[in-house]
Amino acid sequence: MLASQRALFDIPPNICYLNAASYSPLPLRTLEAGRAAVGRKGRPWTLPASFANEQYERARTAAARLINAEPSDVALIPSISYGVATAAKLLTIPRGTRVLVLEDDHSSPVLEWHARAEAQGFTVETIKQPDDGDWTSAVLAAIERSGAAPVSLASISWVHWSDGGLIDVDEVGAALRRRSAAFLVDATQGVGVVAMDVKRLDPDFVMFPTYKWVLGPYGRAFLYVAKRHQGGIPLEQISAGRRNVRAENAVYFTDLGYVGDARRFDMGERDYFISMEMAAIGMEMLAEWGAPAVAQRLEMLTERIAEGVRGIGVSVPEPRLRAPHILSLAFKGGIPPGLIEGLASEGIYVAPRLGRLRISPHVYNDEPDADRFVEALVRRLRG
Repeated sequence: MLASQRALFDIPPNICYLNAASYSPLPLRTLEAGRAAVGRKGRPWTLPASFANEQYERARTAAARLINAEPSDVALIPSISYGVATAAKLLTIPRGTRVLVLEDDHSSPVLEWHARAEAQGFTVETIKQPDDGDWTSAVLAAIERSGAAPVSLASISWVHWSDGGLIDVDEVGAALRRRSAAFLVDATQGVGVVAMDVKRLDPDFVMFPTYKWVLGPYGRAFLYVAKRHQGGIPLEQISAGRRNVRAENAVYFTDLGYVGDARRFDMGERDYFISMEMAAIGMEMLAEWGAPAVAQRLEMLTERIAEGVRGIGVSVPEPRLRAPHILSLAFKGGIPPGLIEGLASEGIYVAPRLGRLRISPHVYNDEPDADRFVEALVRRLRG
């Protein structure tokens, strides 16, 4: 089993940080790269002409590796909402059809469709959170519901941010293909831990940021665009998206045709080199460990916690229904007042999410972290 990687992070021994699903700490290597990048910005004349493109392609390649994509199918974007807006510009949602979203899903894969529904004549259908926690069955039932309007798109998170509910995207993708419907996957809470293969899954769009599970900074994200959509118009019009609009040319606007792959969807002002290399480092580390090894380690930690809290009045989702790296604890009557703050006073950091307590360890956590959390929770609940 992959060992704890705590030594690679600046985490004091008295800190038990179990909140990677909100934002992860940065590896020491990434911190060092960020400091060096700030120095380069202070001395830009030291940068070689090849520097910018090398940065773009290193990050693009690292992101593609995590989802088994070709680098040419991945765009550099700043956020998930940017990626969803790009997808919305590329897709034609027929009038009278349904766009499926999840109840209490994060705002990014949801709000774009609400903003467009009335003008474009489609309906946004919210799939209710199932009482039994089985999101996959709930999504499939919505797709297949008899008598309902045709489904044109499912825009959903792979792992629900609030409780770690895991959706079987292979099953959902197959059901959507049978109806010629599009599939947009917000993979924010999955990539880097749960293996994804876009060549097998064949989604229309997949997107993820770097500031959570892939151990990177804010403001960096990546958008996979299936080849069937790569002929569309980008959200932004930038010189890098055109075949030959270059400052070094004798004629600036030499060729206005778009580049022929997902690079045309790159964001403007991508020359933010302070965080571009920082993003690449974390993704490269995850790829070297491999998603199966990371998932195995984190599943061991969440199962250790789940076993430790049995019989103290909290409910835990079944392992088959949740992601290996996120554990959600529900309390009768909601989270006890002061519990989150009390744990934080002991150096134990978790998150309240929609009335439940969310625990999300990463590779820097170890077995003593899990045991320490259980001991503190049991003591506080019984006290």
